[in-house]
Formats: sequence, C-alpha cells, structure tokens
Amino acid sequence: MSAEEQQESDDKKLREAYAKRVREMRLEQQRRELVRTYMTSAAYERLMNVKMANNELYQQLLGLIIRLAQSGRATSRLTEEQLKSILAKLTYRPEGSIEFRHK
Repeated sequence: MSAEEQQESDDKKLREAYAKRVREMRLEQQRRELVRTYMTSAAYERLMNVKMANNELYQQLLGLIIRLAQSGRATSRLTEEQLKSILAKLTYRPEGSIEFRHK
C-alpha cells in the first residue's frame, strides 16, 4: 500500500469516526430534549448533576424516564422529589452486617 493510499484510508476512517460521533451527539440531544419535556426544571437540573457525577447512572435514569414517557405512565411532569425517589431505588444497597460469634 502506498503512502497516498494509506492517507486516503486514514482520512476515510477519520470521516467515519466523526460521522458516528455526530450521530451519537444528535441522538443524545434528542433524548435530553424528550426527557426535558417530562421533567420540571429542578428535576432536569438534578439529572444533569447526576450525569456529571455518574454517567452510567445517568444513562440508566435517562432510559427509565424515556420508557415511562413512551409507555404513557408519565401522566404529569416528573418532580425533583420523584427523581430523588427513583435515584434512591436505583442506588439502594443493603448494608452488610458483621456478626461476632464467641466460643
């Protein structure tokens, strides 16, 4: 493979990667806009704080809220308190206990 062909191949890969990233960004923007319509401004702000702190949890929340909206179970706008409740359920981990047994 000549240097010119290699350069063309690299350029093509770069363009494909750029196009993929643009598609991902557009999809993310559409998802955020959809979610924003189903949330109060305080709840949306908290969701964005979750995104900065824990992207994986943010993705779970985003998916859950979108599913609620699409299924028609979101009859009113999601409040910050409701979002906190959902967050608590998603992040709940029972505390382990330590038992001491004396012989």
